[in-house]
Amino acid sequence: MRPLFHPSIEDVRPEAILHALSDPERVAIFAQIASGGSGGTCAALANLRERVVPKSSLSNHIKVLREAGLIRCERQGVEMRNHSRCTELDVRFPGLTRAILSAYGWFPKEAKAD
Repeated sequence: MRPLFHPSIEDVRPEAILHALSDPERVAIFAQIASGGSGGTCAALANLRERVVPKSSLSNHIKVLREAGLIRCERQGVEMRNHSRCTELDVRFPGLTRAILSAYGWFPKEAKAD
């Protein structure tokens, strides 16, 4: 299997974050991961609100979020576990992700970095 690309926090660009979070489905996926809810696995993220996200679309959304530096993914057996990088991002860009999530109506109580 190919190793997953995760940019170092120094290489994360605000324009990449803005692009990744410009899609409402990606915002919903990221909000679920950042809230530390059931968003740990890709299977748990497939049901967004009343809509089921196709596996191919979900895979692409996860890739965009990962390559933008918003999440970190790790393989555990046949599952892919997703963790937010909110703590790192808040140090580099204070309040950016929280402001974007709030603009979409996702009000994270406390974003967690697993």
